[in-house]
Amino acid sequence: MTRCFSQTVLVLSILASVCSRSGAELTQPSAKIFPELYATSDTCSVYVLKDGDAAVLFNLGDGSVLNHLREIGVERVEWVLFTDHHREECQGAPKLSRTIVKVAAPEAERPFFEHPTHFRRMKVRLNDPYSIHGASYVRPPVEPIPLDKTFKPGDTFHWRHFDITCLPTPGNSPGGMTYELVRDNHRVGISGDVMLDGAVMHTWFDTEWDYGFALGLQTLQKSVATLSERRYELLLPSHGPVIRNPSPQLEDYAAKLKFLEKLYVRGYTPGAAAIAYQDKVSKPTNIKDLHQISPHLFKFKRADFWPNFNLILSDSGHALLVDCGLLDPKFLDASLEGMRAQFGLKAIDAVIVTHMHGDHFLQTPHLRKNWGTKVWALENMVEKMDHPERFDYAAPVQAYGIGVDGVKIDRAIKPGETIKWEGYSFTVDWMPGQTEFALCVHGNIDGKQVAFTGDNIFGDPDDPAQTGHEAMVAHNSAILEEGYIYGSELLTRIKPDILVGGHSFVMNRPAEFVERYRKWSYQMRDAFQTLSSESDYRYWFDPFWIRAYPYRTVLRVGASADITLIVRNFRNTRQNHRIEVHAPPGIVVEPTVLQGDIAPESRHEYILRVTKASTATQQSDIVSLDVTLGDRRYGERFDFIIGSPSVDEDRKP
Repeated sequence: MTRCFSQTVLVLSILASVCSRSGAELTQPSAKIFPELYATSDTCSVYVLKDGDAAVLFNLGDGSVLNHLREIGVERVEWVLFTDHHREECQGAPKLSRTIVKVAAPEAERPFFEHPTHFRRMKVRLNDPYSIHGASYVRPPVEPIPLDKTFKPGDTFHWRHFDITCLPTPGNSPGGMTYELVRDNHRVGISGDVMLDGAVMHTWFDTEWDYGFALGLQTLQKSVATLSERRYELLLPSHGPVIRNPSPQLEDYAAKLKFLEKLYVRGYTPGAAAIAYQDKVSKPTNIKDLHQISPHLFKFKRADFWPNFNLILSDSGHALLVDCGLLDPKFLDASLEGMRAQFGLKAIDAVIVTHMHGDHFLQTPHLRKNWGTKVWALENMVEKMDHPERFDYAAPVQAYGIGVDGVKIDRAIKPGETIKWEGYSFTVDWMPGQTEFALCVHGNIDGKQVAFTGDNIFGDPDDPAQTGHEAMVAHNSAILEEGYIYGSELLTRIKPDILVGGHSFVMNRPAEFVERYRKWSYQMRDAFQTLSSESDYRYWFDPFWIRAYPYRTVLRVGASADITLIVRNFRNTRQNHRIEVHAPPGIVVEPTVLQGDIAPESRHEYILRVTKASTATQQSDIVSLDVTLGDRRYGERFDFIIGSPSVDEDRKP
């Protein structure tokens, strides 16, 4: 026992000396209810349960808590219990002596702790686990953290004379857990990031688990109900102040989450009525599944068939497509041959792609090969289509797994540019919505003002309950002011007679529909702001306000590359920041600290030099960015990936 005690004292002394930045001193959330319970904060709130000279920690933050344990008579830490895997709550783990300190976490979170790089892939697929069409929504640690123990829902962890109940409270994290302490009739919950003080959500992007269907949001509501039933006197969240008398806040929070879900989930329901929702305008032709919207405008249509394909046919037989994806090439070839025979199709000059998602241009290489078709896109879409691996957005083209890893663009169109083609005049405007990287093509076809809107607006204009919005996905880069709000205002100005959307949707006489859509976009922003833990919801919503470019870089041992770090200031005042770069062994980054300020509502760029100094033990390495804005420490919120050549497969043309 004496030897163990001495080793522990030595470990705490060393840790206190190497912690680069001290956290706040330890305080007692409630000396009356739980005099053995202490709290401090650095990259997250850390709670200390003390028994004599030993302690259990709930979360670890950056490890600065170890600077202060002697102040309360603690000489050794026996356990660290994590509420979830998020880096800012466990980034200090490498400082622990694992021969002395044991680590535990929820069983459902084990993979994130022990195999973090499995969730940072160099080549993504739509169905990658814990991703939104390839964009990961988990934030695992830089290095693996082996767990000594895991907890299942309902487990009780016995430590000394304390019984700690393990309650499942996922939502902000897939396997998030609340640790419950009870003394007499006093009940305290160490609740992770289910709710922060003020009945607000820690971050939106951690709760975004699917493509706008609200699974994470619904899961979070169930966890709120679980906490409400426990009637806690105190909730101890992983960020922000202790929540005293949490029941009224939980009730308020539940109501706000329910309202958000109602706004958030799509207003249309593809299914039995899918054909009607797709289109009430077009007429069938003699070519299977090919419909005619007007004499010169065609699309595909049948039940449970959602391709991206619209064709404008000129009198000369030349065609201009808007999008081409999710089509079997044999089906596409047969249909085009049918159009050649029945409608005089002679050439397909170009495809205008409405936005960066791969399903809207998957078949453009096939058209380029067989028809010599050019590919046109808005200039801010070009690199996302040609080199999507440089970004961390949802639904990149390589995620569809058909061998198309990128498509080169023949013409980059500027916002507001006019295209003259075969007697037609089309304007191409930047129209964000579902994603920032999108356009609207609009002009007169057969006497109607037609707007091609991609995936920005869908539904049945005749249904007054529908607001027209598609998926609301932060991982698309979809801040509302640069997304649906901007796009809806654009449509309001254009006043189209017909909206031709993606996935076979055509919407006739949409004026009232567009107005509902516009009002919804502002309601959505206001609902997000109401739930935001930030004064400006964009820091809470956007997973890219600090972004590394390229997000993925392949390096051989001994090789170096430059990474651009883009820091954004949403505020109307100057923003001070400090960013520490944390790399795993074998990866060297210079500089390791970036410090400065940014002018209001602007961006600043830094250059990092990254070198692979030794052979990695895995196929990819995570480099994290520990961020402080002003006096607020966010911790390792953002990251980028360094990969090995063994996983950098040759790109297909």
